[in-house]
Amino acid sequence: MKLNNIIILVYLLISTTLFLSFFENILVWGSFFLNWLFLTVIFLYHLKIERNYSPFLSAYITFGYLFFLLAPMVQIKAFSEDSSLFPNSFPYSESAVTYANIIILLFHIIFFFGYLFFKKRYYKKTKRPALPPNKFTPLTLIVILIVGIVTFIMSYDYWLNLISESHWRSNKIYEISVSSQLMLKKVLYMMPLGAIVLGHDYLKRKKIITNNSIYVFLLLMVLFAMFIVFKNPLTEKRNSIGPIYITLLFLFSPKLLNSNTKSFLFLFFSMVILFPLVSGLTHLDASIGEIMNNPELILDHYRDEGFITTFNTLHYDAFANVMATIDYVFKNGLTWGYQLLSGLLFFVPRSIWASKPNSTGEVIGDYVIEDYGFVYSNLSNPLVAEGYINFGIIGVVIMAFALAFFIIKLMNWLNSESPLKRIMGFYFAVHLLFLLRGDFTNGFSYYIGTLFGVMVIPSMINKFLKMSFKKKHKQSQSD
Repeated sequence: MKLNNIIILVYLLISTTLFLSFFENILVWGSFFLNWLFLTVIFLYHLKIERNYSPFLSAYITFGYLFFLLAPMVQIKAFSEDSSLFPNSFPYSESAVTYANIIILLFHIIFFFGYLFFKKRYYKKTKRPALPPNKFTPLTLIVILIVGIVTFIMSYDYWLNLISESHWRSNKIYEISVSSQLMLKKVLYMMPLGAIVLGHDYLKRKKIITNNSIYVFLLLMVLFAMFIVFKNPLTEKRNSIGPIYITLLFLFSPKLLNSNTKSFLFLFFSMVILFPLVSGLTHLDASIGEIMNNPELILDHYRDEGFITTFNTLHYDAFANVMATIDYVFKNGLTWGYQLLSGLLFFVPRSIWASKPNSTGEVIGDYVIEDYGFVYSNLSNPLVAEGYINFGIIGVVIMAFALAFFIIKLMNWLNSESPLKRIMGFYFAVHLLFLLRGDFTNGFSYYIGTLFGVMVIPSMINKFLKMSFKKKHKQSQSD
């Protein structure tokens, strides 16, 4: 049996178990089922019909299944007469759940047909030419290495603070502005990745071993060590570090993820099964010694609550925040694009723009604190809800079309002759899980920052070196 057929069978078995054990009002059950049905259409198209490599659809289907089907259905199943609150303290309501599912279904439909339309119109499958290695790559790597060393020295106190924060210590020894953090973590700290991509491409194109290839290899080792210092589980959140290391996996072992079947299997297994299992294990109330002496503690924990409890945490609040956003709009009205400015103009500091809107996740967080007694304001806010809070139903349609359009543009990047475009196209596919969960301000600004750090600045350095040497060569000829 082919791998994609096995995946389809497992997918259907999980879905059958999920719906047969979901005993709710027929409208609630039916609204989830309709969402599953259309998501399954996209899933079958992706694995059985689509011939072009599109890890974007793999990420989209995985997100939709996990955050808009599995998680909310598990949460609703866990409700009782004494407690019927979602992770964000929004109360369960059959009408609210049904309407949220209608909005999500609309987003799925518009996105998928937009994807097919833009793919037919703009997608270009091109064969990458076998170009010689870029002779300015070694110098580019040296420049980026110097920038990285200077950055590390200048931000050493901040880096130490990241280490301390990762160990859940509350002492803030080095505070900087949000825009400065974005510049450091998403631009300067990501530049070594751009250098790694360029160096890897240089060595791939080099047919024989030369002094330059040896220098590039040694530079790659140093840059890779620097990148691990900048980006590791001690200094980076899971939702940020995941796309980074999955992208590195794709860079060095593309055969593991170079088909729709492989990319879907990897993302679906990681997000729907592996991540909840690991998260559940972190809540196990036992020491390592106790676990080693009695491994059955793990099985007992998962049997009693471990795996299911994970879906009742704020990691899986996306569906609940869609409902909260709809409720917010019902009481306060639409923002008519004002909330989008927080993301589109993220680079404008509040010191210049005092009335700059807060991110939508924060707005909805404050709303559920004030109206429903929640205690945490920095919530996620899915892309579908971002469209709704700005322009209502029309906003949902616009956001779905925009997402489909940009995905097709980035699919073209995957076929580009530029290694930096290829890697940033793939990076977006994994980052899409974060962007879809939201909020838009963080998802958009993080990707744009990474885009500058990995692709724009290294490309500018390479072009500047190329132009400088050409100018110098012309001057020497004229002399």
